[in-house]
Amino acid sequence: MSIFGSIMGAIFGHGAQAKTAETTTTAAPGAAPASTSTSSSAPASAAPAAQTVDVAAIVDKAAAATGEKLDWRTSIVDLMKALGLDSSLAARKELAKELHYTGDTNNTAAMNVWLHQQVMAKLAANGGKLPADIKT
Repeated sequence: MSIFGSIMGAIFGHGAQAKTAETTTTAAPGAAPASTSTSSSAPASAAPAAQTVDVAAIVDKAAAATGEKLDWRTSIVDLMKALGLDSSLAARKELAKELHYTGDTNNTAAMNVWLHQQVMAKLAANGGKLPADIKT
């Protein structure tokens, strides 16, 4: 699974099932009614819109469970730590590659800011409800 996919799965919980429905309609539990190949794209596009998730509530709870003081609202490293994911430089560079970062990955400060903005924007685009203090 991709790093961004892991972030989505950690936040949306059942998001992994929705992702499975998008990639293979025969393996998804609700795929039987949409088994016709011409209609398989309709359920996939409808799945994320039907699911709204309070990102702050989920990540705040996960961050509290770590016992660390994590500022996930501004830090991609802290967001990944809160979700129990590898937040190493190598993992963040891989995430940057997945999200098509065109900047210098050796400038980690700029890359981290960009990664956080992109992840938050993608969470919002996929049904994540973000607090007002998070800029996308």
